Amino acid sequence: MTWEGQHEQSKQPDGCKTVNAMSPEAAVAHVLATNPTFAVAPTVIRGVTFKAFQNIPPTVPALMAAGMAQHADGTADYLLYEGERWTYGAFCAEVRRMAQVLQGQFGIGRGDRVAIAMRNYPELLTLVLAISSTGATVVFVNAWWTTDELDYALRDSAAKLVFADGPRIERMLPLVAPLGLTLIGVRDGEAMVDHAYTPLQTAASDAPLDSAIDTDDDFAVMYSSGTTGHPKGVVQTHRSAVNAVFSWLMQAVVAPLVTPPEPDAPAPLRPSALVVTPLFHVTATHPLFLLSLVAGAHITLMRKWDGDEAVRLIEAEKITRFLGVPTQSAELMLAARKAGATLDTLDYLGSGGAKRPGAQVAQLAEAFPKAGVATGWGMTETNALGIGMIGDDYLKRPESAGKLHPPVQELRLLDDAGNDVPLGQLGEITVKSPANMRCYLNKPEATAETMQDGWLRTGDLAVMDAEGYVTILDRKKNIIIRGGENIACLDVEGALHRLPDVVEACAFSVPDARLGEVVGACVQLREGAALTQPDMARALEGHLAGFKTPQHLWTQHAPLLRGATDKIDRRGLRAACLENEKAKT
Repeated sequence: MTWEGQHEQSKQPDGCKTVNAMSPEAAVAHVLATNPTFAVAPTVIRGVTFKAFQNIPPTVPALMAAGMAQHADGTADYLLYEGERWTYGAFCAEVRRMAQVLQGQFGIGRGDRVAIAMRNYPELLTLVLAISSTGATVVFVNAWWTTDELDYALRDSAAKLVFADGPRIERMLPLVAPLGLTLIGVRDGEAMVDHAYTPLQTAASDAPLDSAIDTDDDFAVMYSSGTTGHPKGVVQTHRSAVNAVFSWLMQAVVAPLVTPPEPDAPAPLRPSALVVTPLFHVTATHPLFLLSLVAGAHITLMRKWDGDEAVRLIEAEKITRFLGVPTQSAELMLAARKAGATLDTLDYLGSGGAKRPGAQVAQLAEAFPKAGVATGWGMTETNALGIGMIGDDYLKRPESAGKLHPPVQELRLLDDAGNDVPLGQLGEITVKSPANMRCYLNKPEATAETMQDGWLRTGDLAVMDAEGYVTILDRKKNIIIRGGENIACLDVEGALHRLPDVVEACAFSVPDARLGEVVGACVQLREGAALTQPDMARALEGHLAGFKTPQHLWTQHAPLLRGATDKIDRRGLRAACLENEKAKT
């Protein structure tokens, strides 16, 4: 099975299009009518009727067995990390052993929550499937969080068992007694606590589990910053994750119908993905890891992002799929040019987590002529499913986010009153899909505000043209997207208010050539007080993750700019600060 977009139209020479090529709409209709794997029917989920796949695996762990044939019945090379390799069969056996440990030694089962806090180690992939195999819910912990932020998420999720590497264990040790945590060390954390991953899993049985999981049970909690100070726990179900996976898988079936390959075209390479973004975000977990299970794809993990190392791995491992934040695409391009490499095995060069600068699209297409340059929009709340495009479509519309991925999603653009807006007018992206989250954990009011009769109001403002292409223009939410990492302004402001000389604070985005956006802040100080950016950064250590700390700081003793309702005018204040900075230069 190939990946989405492998045979995109942009790779066909002029005059070589096959006469029986279908339109995208006709190809989708053909697959739905003839391929029972992708059969869709109305399905009632929590009292609301959705379009949903009918014949796909019911749960996330069921994806393992469903993909066994695609991985040469388990004998195919599957996972690579820093020279360590697993076949698909060995990987699945490790999953079963760790699931036995969870169930037999720690009593984990349906309804429990187990947290994972570590960098991109292979054990993280194993644990996602092992935890969910027991019926428990995976709690993804942001590896960059401070002790205070970890404390909030672990209390909010009520997770008592945590798998963690060394740096995360150090931050969680003060929480063990007050929260009643049991920590299991992974890699450099194994010697730091009483329980260690390696001896536990090597001594366990890999016999099948006897666990009952319903397709609408909770699969995972992923934390996503919102407009409140603390991140919101997005509750994803097994059905929602698997419907997203098969929506992407269907693109691989549709693509060659839209643009059939030439009769003498060589057989495509085995799909192979390079994971370069954190696995506690949907960009890496869902369209790369979970999809790899049923797509027969190989996975390579990078310990830490490095453009030069990425070029080496892509060439050595014949990587076909690269999906990262725009900064990583740009740095990959620079590293490839330095090495004189065209990375001809790449057939998909995607962007997620943040919008890619429009000017970068043509540059990437020129640097990597064999790759389909792609973009996508999705959310933690949609299990990463959403909107996208690739190849010529993207080159022609570099500022657009693309079209809605079929076949289970519906899209509306709504005004503040909930009415559909005409084509070409600004409205809030609102999607209905079985891939949508179940709720925000412990936040019924936020859930009710976001989820309405199955429709998810995303907070992103966009326009749509007559062909269905969506262009995102603004965000209703006060979110800063720094290199794909969402940062809530109120989270930053709350930390700034810890400083004794700060009267009030306002955080906002500042354009950045490398990361897209970084955090800026304007603060009102007490009379006679002074505050520099380095002093502020030092004062916030331990209270705010480094990536959230403002890189730009403006200070004043007068009250911050306010609007007609006496609320701080965030946009006006941001504009004034940036203009002031511009005037200085």
